[in-house]
Amino acid sequence: MFLTIKTSGNSIHTEKGSKFLGKVVGCSTPKEALDKIVQRRKENPGCVHVCYAYRIGAAKTQFRFSDDGEPSNSAGAPIFGQIKSSDLTNVLIMVVRYYGGTKLGVGGLIKAYKLAAKEAILNSQITEDEEKQDIRIKFAYPTLHIVMNKIKSSKCEILQKKLDSHPEILLRIPKSSQELIVSLKKISGLEII
Repeated sequence: MFLTIKTSGNSIHTEKGSKFLGKVVGCSTPKEALDKIVQRRKENPGCVHVCYAYRIGAAKTQFRFSDDGEPSNSAGAPIFGQIKSSDLTNVLIMVVRYYGGTKLGVGGLIKAYKLAAKEAILNSQITEDEEKQDIRIKFAYPTLHIVMNKIKSSKCEILQKKLDSHPEILLRIPKSSQELIVSLKKISGLEII
């Protein structure tokens, strides 16, 4: 089990005329995090910087942070520090900066980015989650109703489905719900990839 974001949170922090807009969101892959960063930049075309940090996975070993042009370790590291101090994973925090005309210095930047990240976390909803695995199943169409009933009664998420004459479903299953895999394997003609 680990802590992550259930509902995203936002913050607005002002420091000597500069605005720091914090946003914390859940994400489960580095690609998803980078896509959200690109989207955030598009939503804020007049901003100077979009600094961020993310951490992925139950082991909490996959992470990245960026100062996006701010002085080294003045933005990304303080944002990442808030992820660590809240013990979160599968999370991305982005802080957009609109320059207010006054230089803040490294100490001022560290404080501003840290507070924007912290306030965004405080304005979000944190939940417990668990590690998941993705599996793809292929099966015969006549067993569709049996497969769907088993899926609906489990704690899994359907990521993709193709329900033609040769059905195929991509599932995300909590690692603690291995009984679903066992019960699916009992269905004649079902293949787990």
